[in-house]
Amino acid sequence: MKKIVLSIILCVMTFAAIAQDTNTIKFLGIPIDGNKKEMISKLQAKGYEYDAASDALFGEFNGINAVISVQTVNNRVWRIAIVDANMNSDEANIKIRYNRLFEQLSNNGKYKVADGSTLGEKEDISYEMAVHNKRYDASFAFKDKSIHGIVWYMIAERYGKYGIVMFYENQDNAANGDDL
Repeated sequence: MKKIVLSIILCVMTFAAIAQDTNTIKFLGIPIDGNKKEMISKLQAKGYEYDAASDALFGEFNGINAVISVQTVNNRVWRIAIVDANMNSDEANIKIRYNRLFEQLSNNGKYKVADGSTLGEKEDISYEMAVHNKRYDASFAFKDKSIHGIVWYMIAERYGKYGIVMFYENQDNAANGDDL
């Protein structure tokens, strides 16, 4: 009898873990959950190189050399941040990248636009960012409402050059004010 009860409990736990895994936002097929060390290990298995001094991983993401940061709340991974390793795009090229990324996410069957749109050819991003502190970003929610995550990106500027910063966030692991 004990074996039957134990088997049932194990089955329920296994199905619960599988269900939770399918409802968790993923980055490169890896659920954004668990602890930082596990996530770094999984990303290393995908070919990214970890540098302990900078606490970041390095490699290619979506065709661009990138720096990947694993961010936690209460020792649980809640966000993966991906930053262009070489922030060296001019204004014209960053608009193209921004719009291409918007179209890639819009055309991906997993996502729907939550906020944002493509940039017009006449948009003067350097002026708008410098004078009006405008932020150029777009966010995408999951069509599957059981996944409590968001993917968003923005244009970052450094010394007159531009790059993209992208985030994959697990809303279930985000800070909720408990520490306040």
